[in-house]
Amino acid sequence: MAAGTPPGYTRRVASPLSGKQRSFLRALAHDLRPVVQIGLSGLTPGVLAEIGRALQTHELIKVRVSKESPVSPAEAAEPIASATRSAVAQVIGRMVVVYRARKKDPKIVLPKETAKK
Repeated sequence: MAAGTPPGYTRRVASPLSGKQRSFLRALAHDLRPVVQIGLSGLTPGVLAEIGRALQTHELIKVRVSKESPVSPAEAAEPIASATRSAVAQVIGRMVVVYRARKKDPKIVLPKETAKK
């Protein structure tokens, strides 16, 4: 758990995604299975490289953080996002949903943010 966070609460990760876009990505990720697992060794450079490769292939992935991992899913989300230049759409249970659009031929088109009146 992050320092200064009350028990039972997780720290919210800053995201460049709007609420509407995060909701859209969460809906798409619902049926996905995790493609990367963070285990006993935690967030190693090899794990981060594998997450980067998976994002290049799939754009939207789930990462499972095992119970044996030295980091919690909320603690893992920020380093994953910064190391892979991606955005965290959701942290739920032991899963982190991560999104990064492809530079060439993106398959997922995010909804536009509507202007408030």
